[in-house]
Amino acid sequence: MLEHDVIIVGGGLAGCRAALEIKKINPSLNVGLVAKTHPIRSHSVAAQGGIAATLKNVDPEDSWEAHAFDTVKGSDYLADQDAVEILTKEAPDVIIDLEHMGVLFSRLPDGHIAQRAFGGHSHKRTCYAADKTGHAILHELVSNLRRYGVQIYDEWYVMRLILEEDEAKGVVMFHILDGHLEVVRAKVVMFATGGYGRVFNTTSNDFASTGDGLAMCAMAGLPLEDMEFVQFHPTGLYPVGVLISEAVRGEGAYLRNSEGDRFMANYAPNQMELAPRDITSRAITLEIRAGRGIHPDGSAGGPFVHLDLRHMGEEKIMSRVPFCWEEAHRLVGVDAVHEPMPVRPTAHYSMGGIPVNTDGQVRRSGDRLVEGFFAAGECACVSVHGANRLGSNSLLECIVYGRRTGRSIAEYVQTRKMPTFDAQFYITEAEKRIQGLLNQNGTMRIGALRSAFQDCMTEHCGVFRTESVMAQGLEAIQELQAQYPQVYLDDKGTHWNTELIEALELGHLMVVGEMILTSALHRKESRGAHSREDYPQRHDGEFLKHTLSYYSAAGIDLEYMPVVVNRFEPKERKY
Repeated sequence: MLEHDVIIVGGGLAGCRAALEIKKINPSLNVGLVAKTHPIRSHSVAAQGGIAATLKNVDPEDSWEAHAFDTVKGSDYLADQDAVEILTKEAPDVIIDLEHMGVLFSRLPDGHIAQRAFGGHSHKRTCYAADKTGHAILHELVSNLRRYGVQIYDEWYVMRLILEEDEAKGVVMFHILDGHLEVVRAKVVMFATGGYGRVFNTTSNDFASTGDGLAMCAMAGLPLEDMEFVQFHPTGLYPVGVLISEAVRGEGAYLRNSEGDRFMANYAPNQMELAPRDITSRAITLEIRAGRGIHPDGSAGGPFVHLDLRHMGEEKIMSRVPFCWEEAHRLVGVDAVHEPMPVRPTAHYSMGGIPVNTDGQVRRSGDRLVEGFFAAGECACVSVHGANRLGSNSLLECIVYGRRTGRSIAEYVQTRKMPTFDAQFYITEAEKRIQGLLNQNGTMRIGALRSAFQDCMTEHCGVFRTESVMAQGLEAIQELQAQYPQVYLDDKGTHWNTELIEALELGHLMVVGEMILTSALHRKESRGAHSREDYPQRHDGEFLKHTLSYYSAAGIDLEYMPVVVNRFEPKERKY
């Protein structure tokens, strides 16, 4: 059995930033960090557009209060306003902190950090490193992990959270290289495991974004918060689904339909292409539904619209958004200097997740906390994004709440004793689970079952939703879950068995998908990214509250928790 004062699961921005903060405050603490990929391959590295902060380098009229209002309005008033205040107040400080660590932000001619426009923001406040901002930040954080002596377990897959008597005591993990199982005992466990985009068949997320941390919490009896709110990014490159950053529209690109019209004038005349993502995704979906989408041959009635950069000119495209040009050229053969990109909405971000307070400690219910357990980043719900996240606030959440959670842990762990439990029980259970999958004599291929599940989620819980469609989807998902014991693995080996990892991930995806659909079915209103065609209006009187969903084999139970409203009264959301 391995031992650490703190074990952090997840090698992206939130996990790395928390680990560094803990070691900066108390270098004597023994901190371990587990990642199922190498930390540099964490999905944070794919974040493109930027990180929001009121530095006032471009817009001296900006303020943290304006940033906070934009965030709360963007959230359709479901964000907890105390958490948003912390996010926006601490934003400038964390940017300077990152710069001091060595992050290479893009610059203005006078040397200050450059800032660009982003959807839903009323000022130019998004700091960036061309269109590779997550890459630039994560590289510096990971290099600093070595410097501060954090023990890194890369390419280990965490199978289970050890939770006994409402106290987190450690994790069970599996070495992908050789199949070796380990139990890690720790005074504090932190989850920073990212999102779950792979629940859907078209997503900007990488193959590792399978909701493992959320599913482990749910299977341990802990609630998940606001799972119905899934962000579909408006500009996924058709047909592959990878992200074309909002930075492209921030730099001036146009969305056009089959008639060549900039159709956002009909949906958000003031913000146009820089309306919040939920509004823009619905607009694109409605244009396609109305027959104004585009076919690959250029004719009307097709499955995508155009993102047009041509008027921006080659110099601006290649200096400001070179990675987006490269992705379109490499993946679909489009040279964006001379021709428009084909785009449509793609599953992108999870506003919901593991419920935490503003110190990052995980909630057992609306009014109780779990001892020894913390979470931050996309897997957590603090909630700063509410029903819809503004672009460039996700990297900010990872850094602000990663750092804040690290500080909380550094203080909290001082009074914690190393927990006791029967490690062999968990090793034996993990061995049985693995052997059970390896020995299963089923008839279903993992890929076929996963695709059927992802197609089902996309069809029944997409950009637009109705009660009848979601109810059908829930039945279909439960039928697919019943087929999971019928999957079979060709690879029976212990070394680098990716098929085994995929089987474990599929089990987690199915748990998360059922919780998303159940939560969405019971929220009978439209708010942010949750758009009900049978309930098109927002209903604050009944649904200005957070959903808490509890998983069990018998079904999902729901409770609700109040939203913190202490600064901005909810009002109609117009752009």
